[in-house]
Amino acid sequence: MKIFGLVSVLLLSFVGGCEQKLSAGFAEGQRAPSLPTKTLADGGGNFSKVTTYRQPDPRMYQYSVDKALLTGKPIVLEFATPGHCTNCDEQLQMLKAITDKYQEEMIIIHIDQYANPQAYKAYKVMGDPWTFIIDKNGIVRFESAGRMLMGELDAAIKRAVLPSS
Repeated sequence: MKIFGLVSVLLLSFVGGCEQKLSAGFAEGQRAPSLPTKTLADGGGNFSKVTTYRQPDPRMYQYSVDKALLTGKPIVLEFATPGHCTNCDEQLQMLKAITDKYQEEMIIIHIDQYANPQAYKAYKVMGDPWTFIIDKNGIVRFESAGRMLMGELDAAIKRAVLPSS
């Protein structure tokens, strides 16, 4: 009976679900790692060189992370590998609508694990999808593990980097 009680307590501590705050190792307020990541131009216009996504949006592959950090614009950085992740596919569908809404105010970048494993390592991302919102000064202002809904991401963007919206 003691073992059952201990197992129950351990399970409850890990299955916090909504209460749990997963972190990629960055505290909000830290500088985002700057590194070159593959763009559509690097792949010679061939999407299969930069993503496993079946319906890619070219706007998400225009900037390398290092170049985007130099623009002075906020960034949504989405780590997602739809080639093996249904949630990632859904996340990227939603990200297209976010891109439609904010393409003038910010840069949206999709990072696929197969094309950019070094970015997963630099950002300490294990699993996906994973979302980072980076301000115009290159500081991480928001991070979230797992699938987000449109309203959640929109609110996070407004709170983190576009408070006047």
